[in-house]
Amino acid sequence: MRKIRLGLFGAEDSLEIMESVIDQFPEFSCISISYWRDEEILEKLHANKMNVDMWLFSGQIPYSYAKKRANLSQPMFYVPSSGSSLYKTLLHIAHQQKIAFNQLSFDTFHPSELERIFLESEIDVQPVYLKHYEEEIPTDEVVRYHYELWTEGKTKAAVTCLKNAQHELMKLGVPAFRVLPTQSAIISSLALIRQTQKTLHFKDSQIAVQMIEFDSFASLTKDTFSTDEIYKIEIKLTEKLLEYTKKINGSLKSAGPGRYMIFTTRGLLQEITQNFTVIPAPTILHLTEDDAVTCGIGIGQTAYEAEVNAGIALLHAKSHDKGSWMAVFDNKKITGPLGKPEQLIYKMNSEKLQLLSQQTSLSVVTLSKLESIMKKIGKSEMSAHDLAHYMQIVPRSARRILTELEEKGLAQVVAEETLHPRGRPRKVYQINL
Repeated sequence: MRKIRLGLFGAEDSLEIMESVIDQFPEFSCISISYWRDEEILEKLHANKMNVDMWLFSGQIPYSYAKKRANLSQPMFYVPSSGSSLYKTLLHIAHQQKIAFNQLSFDTFHPSELERIFLESEIDVQPVYLKHYEEEIPTDEVVRYHYELWTEGKTKAAVTCLKNAQHELMKLGVPAFRVLPTQSAIISSLALIRQTQKTLHFKDSQIAVQMIEFDSFASLTKDTFSTDEIYKIEIKLTEKLLEYTKKINGSLKSAGPGRYMIFTTRGLLQEITQNFTVIPAPTILHLTEDDAVTCGIGIGQTAYEAEVNAGIALLHAKSHDKGSWMAVFDNKKITGPLGKPEQLIYKMNSEKLQLLSQQTSLSVVTLSKLESIMKKIGKSEMSAHDLAHYMQIVPRSARRILTELEEKGLAQVVAEETLHPRGRPRKVYQINL
């Protein structure tokens, strides 16, 4: 089995520690990417994503930032800030800096974990000042938290897990101490990555079905319209699909006039579609522009489940332009259209959205698409024009969706934008699902 290509992402000093540990595990090959400002994270991740199987972040902030905004297909992990990583820092502060522990401010750690660390260390004081966060948080906000406590005289120093926060605080005159990842925390993260790789290997062997449909009449002219010509076109396309089927080690089956099914495995399709993000090049499919086909990809634990999902995917693909590709997975997630800037990933079986669907006239799929769009663009405000663009529907339908949400209390108008002096202002809605 080939090595796991692991992308290490974090501050330089953390990366050095992580590299020294990972060097002991021959099943990994690593590429290290350091960053300084939050604004660099997305650019550097996307510049290296094709060379990575999985990501390991040095801490929670870059991980949360990437999880919410980067839209990466590879699994992501981070090295948690464990108790052992804090003990060394506290020992240094106590013996060399002589600062009382109740005069420190902390970030990142969970309140219960910090309390446990103090208890185990027999430190007779409760940690008072802690900036805990579950999701992404700007580094500037962490710096401001520590700085304000220090300027108010409530603390004498800051304990942070962020290299750039430590740097900014020291520039402001605040004594700041860094908590670095420990070897044990890194090893635990690597064990989780190895287990995930085994799970992904199992997924690669799942059954995948491509349900392909083409229009035999598209290549005909008025002068050549005959059943013989249609038959010739189907024979040519069948030959092309057979060549493509060989490349993905699959088997081809006719499913009626103009429709074919290809049985293969998830791993092979995932590779040829670049993790279900693009349509294979025409040279791989042996097709020309006149042979544009519509395709639904289904993934399942059984051939029957994969075939059903392929049919669902094909129906979704046909709702877009001719030649669109969609995929439906065994967890009922849908992605597509492949290769389009507007590609979305959404669910058909969300309990939360099923409840919202019952409260409105909107389907679960529509609500799921809307939720996916907000996640993709990183905000909950949009106009009908924006929604129409991302959902690939007419503006009138987009306005109906937003009006329905507004009437049910799930959206409200927060602004109006005027693009032309004589044009009607566009309402901007804030959506809360």
